Amino acid sequence: MTNPYPQQPYDPYGQGQGPYGPGMPGPYGPPGPPPDNNLVWGILTTVMCCLPLGIVSIIKANEVNKLWYHGQYEAAHKAASDAGKWAMWSAIASVAIVVIVFVFVIAAGAISFSTYSTSS
Repeated sequence: MTNPYPQQPYDPYGQGQGPYGPGMPGPYGPPGPPPDNNLVWGILTTVMCCLPLGIVSIIKANEVNKLWYHGQYEAAHKAASDAGKWAMWSAIASVAIVVIVFVFVIAAGAISFSTYSTSS
């Protein structure tokens, strides 16, 4: 039985990219489709949640496709993962802020009510 996969060419550069130079994919192309860049989550969390963390998520999401098409597959996966993490932290931060504000409003209302009822 013959091997259905052709043998990889010799890589004199030691970078797993063949003779096409640094940053270029080898002769067999990228290993599948690019990862999900989580750009939609970055935009949504920027608009609806925590602005600074959402902006970082958008920046990381924009790096994914650029890295992928330059042959830096591991860096593209890491950027996609980072974009998702920043979007998640943006959503968590906004929920925490809402809870803190809610507790503050309830506490201020309780203090105001107790001050009002004792002064009568």
